[in-house]
Amino acid sequence: MPNEITPLNLYGAEFSYFTGKLEGVLRYAELAYQRLPGSPVGKETNNIGVRQVPSLELADGRWLTDTTPIIAWLDQQFPDLELIPKNPVLAFFSRLLEDYADEWLWRPAMHFRWSYEESAKHLSRVLIEENARDVPAPAILKRYMLRNRQRAVYVQGDGVSPDTFEHVEKIYHDSLAQLSAIFAERPYLLGDRPSLADFGFFGPMFRHFALDPASARIMRETAPAVNEWSARLWNARASSCGRELLDHVPDDWGPILKSIGSAYLPYLNENAQAWAAEQSHYDCVIEGAPYRNIRTSRYRVWCLEELRRHYLELSDEQQQKARDILETNGCWAPLWSVETRSSGVDPDREAPFSGGHSMTGVSRNNADKFYWMPVPKVRPKSV
Repeated sequence: MPNEITPLNLYGAEFSYFTGKLEGVLRYAELAYQRLPGSPVGKETNNIGVRQVPSLELADGRWLTDTTPIIAWLDQQFPDLELIPKNPVLAFFSRLLEDYADEWLWRPAMHFRWSYEESAKHLSRVLIEENARDVPAPAILKRYMLRNRQRAVYVQGDGVSPDTFEHVEKIYHDSLAQLSAIFAERPYLLGDRPSLADFGFFGPMFRHFALDPASARIMRETAPAVNEWSARLWNARASSCGRELLDHVPDDWGPILKSIGSAYLPYLNENAQAWAAEQSHYDCVIEGAPYRNIRTSRYRVWCLEELRRHYLELSDEQQQKARDILETNGCWAPLWSVETRSSGVDPDREAPFSGGHSMTGVSRNNADKFYWMPVPKVRPKSV
């Protein structure tokens, strides 16, 4: 199989959240690849139907998108790696943590990158140099336009405002504390080697929080164990890592699961109800924080569908074990508390080879189109 799919072409920016997540997997699996900046605009549209990063091109010419199904596919191709735990209950909770890290930590990751001037200026310079150097416009103008576009789409467009800054930043600080407690006991979330939950957290923690100036300072000063873990995972190789994983959901995952129950699953429910009501935007209150004018995400409806599907695929005995843990941590009721119409994402279960979905979310009425626009600059000035 490796000779059929490698070498790989991984298209994505150096500082990309999901590109970093997938690159960590490829490095750990010791698959030959090269990362190419940005995306091959036009080429990937012809092959997979979407323009998104990361996009992965196999040596045999096939294309893959969306890191979650890509990792699941790689796990099938290389079962000895056990990227996803073979224990079905552990696999379910690993998927739950990965989904949380992908879709909920996205908000503070974007906030720390684009709301803080120190980070925004640095990243706009890096991204313009990598992806838009040849665009015929002054560099200072390109950087200014990029910063405003990113704030409009990924910060303000995701409900982040001065009213929610404190809550958004608390998500990051809580995550650092939760992970630090785990890494005081073992090198990775489930034992002696990385697995799906690690790679889920790796996207935001490595390519955003550990590298962006404002958030990196906080990590270095308050959570050096997380900083060390991010470097350890980047350097991890399957051939030299330990092989043991825990055979149960560890108690020290409890604080993360409680955050999922009190914040992330209620957010998914609000989004799913907005999707069912055909609203392009919606307001909601999460843990007392008033998020306003959030873009409705079709993709995140699919996330909720997938979590429910993975639970229902467990045996009766496994479902009871999973339910006990979910109930203990306040996740059971919000996992099932709303009914919604189908997202329609990947209906034929073709992912990661289907181009009919988008990692960043597909909203109604083209609400996720990217516009270059000036936006109000009400944001914190320093950490």
